[in-house]
Amino acid sequence: MSQFPDQIALITHAFAQRDQLQDSLHALRLFTGFYEDCPGLILDRYNTSLVILDMNEPEKSQEIVQAVIQWANANLDWVESILLKQRQHPDEERRRGQIIKGTALPQTIDEFGVTYSIDLQINQDSSFYFDTRNLRQWLLDHSSGLRVLNTFAYTGSLGIAAGAGGAKKVVQTDLNKIFLKIAYHSWTLNALSEDALEVIPGDFFRIMGRLRHQDRLFDCIILDPPFFSTTDAGKVSLQNEMTRLINKVRPLVAHEGWLVVINNALFLSGADFITEIETLCQSPYLDFVQMIPVPQDVTGYPSTIKLQPPADPAPFNHPTKIVLLKLYRKDGRR
Repeated sequence: MSQFPDQIALITHAFAQRDQLQDSLHALRLFTGFYEDCPGLILDRYNTSLVILDMNEPEKSQEIVQAVIQWANANLDWVESILLKQRQHPDEERRRGQIIKGTALPQTIDEFGVTYSIDLQINQDSSFYFDTRNLRQWLLDHSSGLRVLNTFAYTGSLGIAAGAGGAKKVVQTDLNKIFLKIAYHSWTLNALSEDALEVIPGDFFRIMGRLRHQDRLFDCIILDPPFFSTTDAGKVSLQNEMTRLINKVRPLVAHEGWLVVINNALFLSGADFITEIETLCQSPYLDFVQMIPVPQDVTGYPSTIKLQPPADPAPFNHPTKIVLLKLYRKDGRR
């Protein structure tokens, strides 16, 4: 550890800023090196597991990663397992994660009284995003009695939050059936009504067309696309195609319904994104209501932030930009 005293000091200080948060949350970001001055290194907590996400070339970061492991073993009494995920490793299994301490990883986490199924090795990420925590809280508080469509659902945490918040119907849709199995498991863990859940695997563009053909409407649609994706039915690009995606789901929103839009394009400035949203809201049928900030454990704290993202996210506080829009229909259909 003595080889990296500055980095370990940064991590120690970052952990200290999150001490109080850990009293109520056991699933959170503990260190975000891109902002807290150790680029490429992220440390996450999932119950009793520490996940080290190393986005650097493995041979260049091996020593600092080992120093972090030694520090964690010496200072974190809650750690029962450590998972190392190396984003640039040529071996896919190493990208998904290698258990370097312990024998088992947690399979669930709790947040705001809701239980979520997780699989920390399902992908290059860890199957559950901390940056949308405040949105999950909003969905818990505002989904009672609503029909909710969660597009690009991934493992479905936003739809689960809506269901736990009393949604009348939740439709979870994603291209990947394996991700949706985790979403279904989370639903059952919370003893939510089977009749209130519909899971639709498949291509976004085809499913939106099918739902429109069926003349279905939703009181809340969540649009959380990946940065880039292409299928034979269409292309998703957060840098250039956000308006097109919004217009694709608009016909499915009921009168006075919500449209939740998430854009996590790292190189798209907050000013450019909000200008795009404001242009759409020049229509009398779409209103901008509010931004939802990303939690501080993800963004870093005033005393820990040393670096800035490549594109200024202002007026948002992070490259994950979340807006709530209210939609009005000419026909007034609900």
